[in-house]
Amino acid sequence: MKYIRESLAQLFGAEPVKPAKEDIRPAAQEIHFYKKANPITKQFVEDLHDRPKSHKWRNRRWLTLLFINLLFVLSYQLDIQLLEGALTASRFAGFHMADLNSALQVMLAFKEVVLNLIIGTTTILIMWLLLGGRSFCSWVCPYHMLAEWAEAIHLWLVNKKIIENKTFHRGVRTVFYVIFALLAIVTGYTVFETISPTGIISRALIYGPGYALIFVGVLLLFEIFVSRRAWCRYVCPIGMTYGIVGTVSPMRVTYHLQDCAHEGDCRKVCLVPHVLDVTIKTRARDSRVDLGADCTRCGLCVDLCPTDSLRFEFKMPGKQT
Repeated sequence: MKYIRESLAQLFGAEPVKPAKEDIRPAAQEIHFYKKANPITKQFVEDLHDRPKSHKWRNRRWLTLLFINLLFVLSYQLDIQLLEGALTASRFAGFHMADLNSALQVMLAFKEVVLNLIIGTTTILIMWLLLGGRSFCSWVCPYHMLAEWAEAIHLWLVNKKIIENKTFHRGVRTVFYVIFALLAIVTGYTVFETISPTGIISRALIYGPGYALIFVGVLLLFEIFVSRRAWCRYVCPIGMTYGIVGTVSPMRVTYHLQDCAHEGDCRKVCLVPHVLDVTIKTRARDSRVDLGADCTRCGLCVDLCPTDSLRFEFKMPGKQT
């Protein structure tokens, strides 16, 4: 339960807390003590950086994302009725599916629960309970891929000292979550769905582009020149909704303390680097730790880690092995 409480607190904007000595399990204390007595040399870290880089999980993720979104396009264009609708609401081979956040917005706006929404959300809920909630963000959402490419440009500009990255408190995402919910209740209109880049891009791919894509372009320019991955980090309620679901998901990225060289490269590539605070020296409570609910399971840290201390695993959260 402590893992779930802390995981949700970080999802809502709280900063990770360094564990007290009494909270660190004996196995982890032994590893921490050994590493302190036998510090990793600079040459060892440099040798790790010289190893070939893998993009296995990133490539798998991009292919999956492209396949799912193109399946919507082909089903509509060829009228094969395999995957109808868009990412916000759809039917796959006759089974209703509804994005959890979109369904919530609709129910708040219209003050009623529709049977098809219950069926659709149940299907999606079970799916993402198994696969890990925020996996939706990195493995399905089309805006995520565009933002990832924009992020690469942003980091290049930062490295060239052309711009400076602006950051905001992560808790502002919780504020936006409440604002979008209240707007739906007060106006009777799904305000967020109107401006959601996920829905805008999905509908544009399937039914053709519209003026709403201008808003998406402005968002990407803001992320390139002002703040890295700003929409996903500080605004989008979809990530929070799926993050709550992912808190109890058995599909997770786990951290293995014994193998870690603590060079910190994983935190540099992570969309939500606070979930990787556990990789900082003396931060791990156990020899094997699950990353928090805000983890998108994108696999970038898994690909990058030179010692394989970060791995995809299927296990119940917080279960000690």
